[in-house]
Amino acid sequence: MSEITARSGDEAGSETILTIPGMGSDHCAGIVSESIRRLPGIAKVKTNIAAHRASVRFDPAQTGPEAIRTAVEKAGYEVDAVRTASSAHDSEDAEERYLALAVKRLWIAAIPATLIMLLMIPHMFWRPVPGYLAIVAVLAFPVVFLYGGWATHKSAWRSLTNRTANMDVLISMGSLPPYLIGLAGFIWPMTSFIEMAATIMTFHLLGRYLETRAKGRASQAIKRLLALGAKTATVIRDGREVDIPVAELAIGDVMRVRPGAKIPTDGEVVEGTSHVDESLATGEPVPVEKQPGDAVLGATINKEGVLTVRAARVGADTFLAQVIRLVEEAQSSKVPIQEFADRLTGRFVPAVIVISLASFAAWLGFAEQLRPILEWGSGFLMWVNPEISPLPAALLAGIAVLVIACPCALGLATPTALMVGSGLGAERGILIRSGEAIQTLKDIKLVVLDKTGTITMGRPALVGVSAADGVTEDEALRLAASVEAGSEHPLAEAMRKGAEERGVSLTPVKGFKAHAGKGVEAQLDAETVRVGNPRFLTENGVDVPDTLLDALAGYENNGQSAVLVARNDDAVGVIAVSDTLKADSRAAIAALHAMGLHTVMITGDNERAARHVAAQVGIDQVLAGVLPEGKADEIRRLQEQHGPHVAMIGDGINDAPALKQANVGIAIGAGADVAIEAADVTLVSGELGKVVEAIRLSKATFRKIVENLFWAWFYNLAAIPLAAVGLLHPMIGVIAMTASSLSVIGNSLLLKRARLSD
Repeated sequence: MSEITARSGDEAGSETILTIPGMGSDHCAGIVSESIRRLPGIAKVKTNIAAHRASVRFDPAQTGPEAIRTAVEKAGYEVDAVRTASSAHDSEDAEERYLALAVKRLWIAAIPATLIMLLMIPHMFWRPVPGYLAIVAVLAFPVVFLYGGWATHKSAWRSLTNRTANMDVLISMGSLPPYLIGLAGFIWPMTSFIEMAATIMTFHLLGRYLETRAKGRASQAIKRLLALGAKTATVIRDGREVDIPVAELAIGDVMRVRPGAKIPTDGEVVEGTSHVDESLATGEPVPVEKQPGDAVLGATINKEGVLTVRAARVGADTFLAQVIRLVEEAQSSKVPIQEFADRLTGRFVPAVIVISLASFAAWLGFAEQLRPILEWGSGFLMWVNPEISPLPAALLAGIAVLVIACPCALGLATPTALMVGSGLGAERGILIRSGEAIQTLKDIKLVVLDKTGTITMGRPALVGVSAADGVTEDEALRLAASVEAGSEHPLAEAMRKGAEERGVSLTPVKGFKAHAGKGVEAQLDAETVRVGNPRFLTENGVDVPDTLLDALAGYENNGQSAVLVARNDDAVGVIAVSDTLKADSRAAIAALHAMGLHTVMITGDNERAARHVAAQVGIDQVLAGVLPEGKADEIRRLQEQHGPHVAMIGDGINDAPALKQANVGIAIGAGADVAIEAADVTLVSGELGKVVEAIRLSKATFRKIVENLFWAWFYNLAAIPLAAVGLLHPMIGVIAMTASSLSVIGNSLLLKRARLSD
C-alpha cells in the first residue's frame, strides 16, 4: 500500500503529489485534471507527463489525498503513490517501474500472439489446423482479458463510468468485440476475428512500451539534473571530519571539499582557494576561481585546492533544486496554441466512437452500394477483400476506425517538445519557466535591457574625485564613502573600495536614509551629508558651484557615473565611478539586431552617461533617468506603442515589476540568483549572449510543437476516412497508430540538434 501523506494546511492550502504511471499524454492529463477539479476545495492542478505526476493544491477542510486518489482511479488511471510536495522526488524511479511493468505486460501478450500468428499462416495458406479456433481462443484469452489487457479494460470502464472517454476506451472497443464475435464460430461457420483482437491488444501494449522508452529519452534532463547532486558531505564536527548524507545537512554546517569532489550544497568559502567547474549552472566549461568570501553552488566540482565551505542553502532552496523545479514547471506547462488542440482532442474520442458506429451501420446496411470502393482498393491494397460479406466488412471498418484514431500522437505533440526544449535550455544555462513564454518569446519585436548588471558587469570602480575649493579629494571621498557605507548600491561599493585603496578611513554615520533614484543622506559628526544627483541636492537647498557641475558633466560625457557630495548646505565634491561592459554585450546586441529586433536601454543613470554606454554597444533607443518604480510604466508605454511583443531583461530583483509587466521577463544573473520568481526566463550565467540563444530555442521548440500537431492531425484526418470506407485493416491501423506516436516523439528529439549559438 502506497504511503499517503499531506502537508499541513497553510494560507495557500495543502499540496500533494500523485504519481500516475498511465498518464502518458496531454489527453490523459486533461482527463486526470478534470476528474480532480470536480472535487470540492481544489485550488490548483498541475500535471507533468514527463514525470507521470500531478501536483494538487487543495483545502484540507474540504478534501484530502485519499479523495484525490479515488477521483483519479475512477477516471481510469492507477495511482502509484501519493506524497507530500516536499518528498516529490522520492518517486523519481516511477518511470523505471512503469517501463518494467510495460515490458512485463508486453511479453505476456507477445508470446501468445506470436504463437497465434505462427498457427494462422499455415491454417490460412496451407491446410486447416485441427482445433484451430479453440487453440486460438485459449491463446488469445490472457492477451485480451488477463494481465495483458485487463489494465486497459479496467481503465476504459472507469473512464466511461466517470463520464469521460480516454484512449483505452478505443482499444477496449477495438479488441473485445472481435474476440467475443469470434467465439460465435463454435456455433456458426464464420470468419474468426480472435486473431485480430489479440494482435490489436499486443500492438497497443507494444506502443505503450515504445512510447514509455521514447518519453524517457525526452525527459532525460530531469534525470541528469537529479544525478548531478552529491550524495554525501564531509562536515567538520567537534574538530573531526564526519561523512553524512547530503539530506542531513543544515544551514551553517562547515564542509570540507577535496579536489575532484562535488560541493554538497550552496554555500560560502571560508577557507582555501581553488577553481570550481560551474558548467552545470552556466554551460561554460572554464572553471571559476574561488577564494574566501565567494559563493559556491551545490553539485559544482572543486578542481584542485581544498575548500572549506559553510552551507548557506539546503534541500529545496539550493540552486540545483530550483533548476529542477523550473524545468519541471516548463515541462508541465501549456503552450497557448495547445488550448485549441486540447478543445478538439477533448471531443475527439466521442466523435471517433460515433464515426465507428456509423461505419459499422453503413457497411451492415449498404454493403453492396459501398462494395465498389473495396473493388477499387483491392487493386493496390493486398488486405482488401472485395468479396467480404456485410457483417465482417462492418466489423473491420468499425474496429479500424477505433484503433487508427487513438489520439496518442496528439497528446504527445506538445509535451514531448517542451521536455526536450526545456532540458536543452537547462543544459545551456537557460531556464524557461513556461510554455507560454516559449510561444511569446519567438514573436518578440522589442527588447528592453537594464544597463547595470545586464549590459555592463555591474561592478563599478572608483575612477575620479573632484573637490571644491578648500576641500581635499580625500575629505570629499571620506564623506561620500562613509554615508554610502549603509547602501547596497553597486556605486556605493565602488566608493567604499576606492576609499580603502586610497587609505581613507571612514566615519560612522547615523540616521541613514535612501531616496530611490535620487541619492542618500546621513548624519556625520553632527553634520548632514548628502550624496546624489544635482536635483537631489538642489531640492534640499544645496548650492552647487559651476566648477563642480562642469566636473560632473565631464565625467558623464565620458560615460562615467558621477554623484555630488554635499555637507550641510555646501557642495564639496564630485565622485565618479565607472562600470565596464560585459565581453559579449556588443556581439549580443548585434545578434539581436540581426534578428530584426529593436533594442532599448533603460536606466536610472543620467542621459549623457546612458547614451555613452548605448553608443558603445549599438543600442537603438535610450530611456535614462528612470526611477525603479517607473520602469514598469515605461514598459507599459512601449507595449502601447509596439503591441504585446516586448521583452525586458534585468537582474530579476530591482527590476521585478518591469519583468512582470513585460510580455516576457528575462532575468539575467548568476549562480544562486537563479530563483527569480518575476522572470519567465532565467539566464544563469549572466551572459547577455544567452538571450539570443533563448530566442532561438523558443523558435526551434515552437516549430517542433507546430510540426507535431500538424502531422498528428493530418494522420488522423487522412486515416479515419480510409478506415471508415474499409480500406484500412485494423491490424495495419494499430501499427500505424503506434508509428505516428513514435514519429512525434522522434521529431521532438531532433530538437537536440538545434543550433542555438553561432
